[in-house]
Amino acid sequence: MKKTKIFFSETDDIIDIRYDNVFKAVFTGEAPASKEALSRLISALIGREITVVTINANEPPINNVRDRQISFDISCKAGDGELINVEMSLNPAPFEPVRLEFHAAKLFTGQDIKGTDKDYDDLKQVYQITILAKKRFFQDEEFFHSFEYYDPAREVSLSGKSRIITIELSKLDEIIKKSVEEMSPQERWAIYFKYLTDKSKRRQINKIIELEDGIAMASEVLINISKDEKERFRLMSEYKYELDTQSRLVAAKREGMQKGIEEGIEKGMEKAKNYMLELLAQGLSQEEIKKKIEEIPSQ
Repeated sequence: MKKTKIFFSETDDIIDIRYDNVFKAVFTGEAPASKEALSRLISALIGREITVVTINANEPPINNVRDRQISFDISCKAGDGELINVEMSLNPAPFEPVRLEFHAAKLFTGQDIKGTDKDYDDLKQVYQITILAKKRFFQDEEFFHSFEYYDPAREVSLSGKSRIITIELSKLDEIIKKSVEEMSPQERWAIYFKYLTDKSKRRQINKIIELEDGIAMASEVLINISKDEKERFRLMSEYKYELDTQSRLVAAKREGMQKGIEEGIEKGMEKAKNYMLELLAQGLSQEEIKKKIEEIPSQ
């Protein structure tokens, strides 16, 4: 018997799936729909069907801000051994592309074949998938990119086993104008993530749910989270903690920079004052003092 899909009304208050902890809760929950939705999401983004068999929702210690910033949200393994990291980045940092390259490399080299009967050909395909909720990182208008080792001058691919996939939700202004039927699975997932909480777009979101079973499963989990006040409060409190911690770090950095500038100015003024007193003590004229000052190298 086919399960009835859940649709959203224009008045439903839905928690934002772009919060990384909400994203993690939807796709790593205990409900069977969570794992199936994750499988469908990954399949749509890599362009072929896979089945997730194991999931690890990485959860760094609450007091380790650095680990929390660089860790993956969801690490999983597919049925044929592919290793996949999936994350939602609500406020990506300027160094995001390099960070993705670093973690894709770690994911690939984390496959240890030393001391086994395997060789390099036995290494599995790895995917680093990141949904960038805000900012533009690439200069074109394409929201979806799939990067791999490639010689651009000669148009030759290395045919390697590492791929970095990015989805920029800031580039959907034209895609949202398309009919849902014309959208690709990748476009439907991107539109869903960005416009889910926009009540004026509920008709399009519901059409996407009707056409995409994976998105329907994600919605089933999300609506339960949104209605569960205790779970909703926990997720929002966790997000608030992360945001507050980040804000404190930024404020401390700015305060430190400002203090350094002020101390530098104070030391510079003191140094200039002492130099002027030294010149005056030598009995130099104003013209001679002016010439001495002009001879000082600019810093």
